[in-house]
Amino acid sequence: MTIGTTKSNAVIECILSRSASKYYDPAATLSDEQIHELVRIGTAAPTSFHLQNWRFIAVRTRESKARLFPIAWNQPAVVDAAVTFIVCGQLVDTSVIPERLAPLVEAGVMPAAMVPEWEIPARDLYMAYPQRRRDEAIRTATFGAAAMIYAARSFGLGSTPMIGFDADAVHLEFGLGEEEVPVMLLAVGAERPGNWAQKPRRPVADVLDLI
Repeated sequence: MTIGTTKSNAVIECILSRSASKYYDPAATLSDEQIHELVRIGTAAPTSFHLQNWRFIAVRTRESKARLFPIAWNQPAVVDAAVTFIVCGQLVDTSVIPERLAPLVEAGVMPAAMVPEWEIPARDLYMAYPQRRRDEAIRTATFGAAAMIYAARSFGLGSTPMIGFDADAVHLEFGLGEEEVPVMLLAVGAERPGNWAQKPRRPVADVLDLI
């Protein structure tokens, strides 16, 4: 297999040109349909056992932004970007696996007899281990957010993932469930001048071991 050059691959070029945005055009908005499309793309990301244990709260109105701003360390992106997603991971609950796999069975992708073959090992892997349940919630939410970051870039939008917020206050203010973890905030919107290009990364030789 030959790997093509980045210049000939729009996906790779999108990844390599992305940078966290600091400055947004506060007058620019995204429609609900555009927000829906970003989340649709985000939910195409991988999840363990097809759990899809995530939720996205789109903070897009002036009133909702005003609620989030003080508990997100007064970060300007929260009010200037068109939307800030509260990206939530849900603690693993393997009892939902038959429901989540039902569309695969109905579409003929998976035989019905295989469903217990997923549910039982998943239950053994997670349900007696609280840390694993939480770790998977964070992994799942992060995969989804990453897909949205690159989707936003492909649409000509900037994005900023943020962990600077009061998690307990966000949980309370936005009515998260007991089994939900606010993993990050993700601001998305049209950029204004002044943002940096992607910062240089460490050499691959410093981070890769070939064994």
